[in-house]
Parts: sequence; structure tokens; C-alpha cells
Amino acid sequence: MGSLEVEALLKGQAEVWQYMLGFADSMALKSAVELRLADIIHSNGGSISLSQIASSINSLCQPKYSILGAFMRMLVRKGVFTAHRPSDGGDTLYGSTHISTWLLHDSELSLAPMILMENNLWQLAPWHYLSQCVKEGGIAFKKAHGCEMWDFASQNPEFNKLFNDALACTAKIVIRAFLSRYKDGFNNVRSLVDVGGGTGGELVEILKAYPHIQGINFDLPHVVATAPEYEGVSNVGGNMFEAIPNADAIFMKWILHDWSDEACVKILKNCRKAIPEETGKVVLVEIVLQEDGNNMFGDMDLVFDLLMFAHTTGGKERTEQEWKKLLEEGGFPRYNVINIPALPSIIEAYPQ
Repeated sequence: MGSLEVEALLKGQAEVWQYMLGFADSMALKSAVELRLADIIHSNGGSISLSQIASSINSLCQPKYSILGAFMRMLVRKGVFTAHRPSDGGDTLYGSTHISTWLLHDSELSLAPMILMENNLWQLAPWHYLSQCVKEGGIAFKKAHGCEMWDFASQNPEFNKLFNDALACTAKIVIRAFLSRYKDGFNNVRSLVDVGGGTGGELVEILKAYPHIQGINFDLPHVVATAPEYEGVSNVGGNMFEAIPNADAIFMKWILHDWSDEACVKILKNCRKAIPEETGKVVLVEIVLQEDGNNMFGDMDLVFDLLMFAHTTGGKERTEQEWKKLLEEGGFPRYNVINIPALPSIIEAYPQ
């Protein structure tokens, strides 16, 4: 075996180790959020020693320096935090970065709730059943927990809150990107239904930009039961597979990717019945799978595709051609894709 072959084989081994223990990255990130490390560093002006971090952690006992130090070393290597050792030989000082900004709990734009939800044991368990699903079929979440995710949420208030908080935080991020590109898109809309709108946060952001709209936040009864009251928003409980409230337009963010093609067509047909024939439209915010993955989010569209298999009932991410076929079968022969500064895109669809 030549030196180049040996080098390639060694590189392959190194990459397998990285993939095998890749979960350590997400666990370190989850621990950083649970310990509020980003908040502690931020509140101290972005320059703080390990001992100061330890003394700021809310704990009933003395934090373990060795474990905390290992976390910080890892997170610095990954670029989550910075580390600077003063020339006078003093303690290493840790600082914030553009990554740690997204870990702040009280920030308007934060991914902390999503990190806690996706790395919770409830959400991690279904991943262990994916190979079994390949061989036998079935739903990974149901194999792990005995029921589908939506039923699990309705029976488990703690998981329901974890899930809703996670969706609410991503809603803020994506809605801001959505509104930055969908200027004037709802000017002629008087009423708008957010199907699967959760606790209503994303609809409120839309109504801030379009205050003339009457909003309807539509979701399962146990979801809207926890939704706050917002001016201009009616919370309506129901089932999108049975009927959707009538309106000029329908908005759905990251809803259809949770479901099989057959289920999506059923939802779209109900959308079609709920809007006017000539002026109505459906506005989707969904990932459009790219063949080359050439964007700042790298392979995240493919990761989300696997995420759908792990957590949903036949859900998946789709290419533009797959979206086109789905929309046509659901009664929307005309569509338009608009890119936004976020992982998903806007898909604007019309009944004629």
C-alpha cells in the first residue's frame, strides 16, 4: 500500500471518528444553554474568567471546574466562544461570538429553546429506530414512545411546552427573514389563517407589518389552549385534515414537511376550499431541497430531511419538482419560489 493510500485511509478513519462522536458537539451546545454560559459571558461585557463563570452558575453545590473547563475548551475550539490569555499571565478570559449570540435566553432572536428541544431525550430516542424503520417501515417516534409526536404532545404538558417554545423561537427568526423578502405580499389580503400557527407568535409579527389584516391562529385545541390573547388575532382550535377556516389567504410555515404526500394533498385541498377561487393564495415557508447544497447552511436541508423521518408521520423535505407535483395535486397549478435569508424559502401558490 502506497503512502497516498495510507494517508487516505488514515483520513477516512479520522472522519469516521468525527461522525461517530458528532453528538458530543450537540451535547456540549445543550450544556452551554442549560448552564447559561452565553448569558453569563454577555452580562459581564464579553470578558470573564473561568472562576467568574463558575461563580455565576446557579447551582446548589460548587460547580466542577474540570468539567466546566473541558466544556469551554471544546466550545472555544468550535468557535462558540473566544479565549484570550493576557500577556501578564493572568487567567484566560472568555468572550462572546456571532455563534454564542444565538444561545442567549432573553434575546429576541435565540435558538436556545430549539437546542433544548432537539437534544432532549424524548426527541433523541426516535433516531435509534431509523434503521429499523428502513427494514420494517413504521414511524420512528411511535416505535420509541408508543404513539405519534402530536399525540405525545397532547398527553405530555412538559413536552408540549418544550415543543411550542422551540417552534416559537424559530418562528421569530424565520418570520423576520420572511418579511424582509415578502414586501407588499399581503397588501390586498384582509384575512389570513396561519395553519399550524402554534401559540400565534408568527402571526403577530405578520400583523405588525400588515395591521389591516384580521388574523386567525389555527392549530390543534391543546396547542391554542396555551396561546396568549393578541389584538387582531383569533385563536381557533381544529384539525386541518377536516376543515380550515375561510380567509383571503393561508399561511403555513414548516407544516407540510411534517406529512406524507397523501396527507399534504389532503391539507392543500382543504386550503383550496377555504380561499377565494380568483384572488386566494397559499403562502408556504418550507425547505426546497437543493441538489448541490451550495449555500451557507451546507447540508442542513438533508439533515432536516432525516429529522422528519425521525419525528413525524411520513414527513420529508422536498425538491422543487416534488413541491410542484404536490401543489398541482392539491389544486394549486401555479406557484412561485422566493429565496429568503433563512434555511427555508417562500412558496407562493395560486388555485388558478
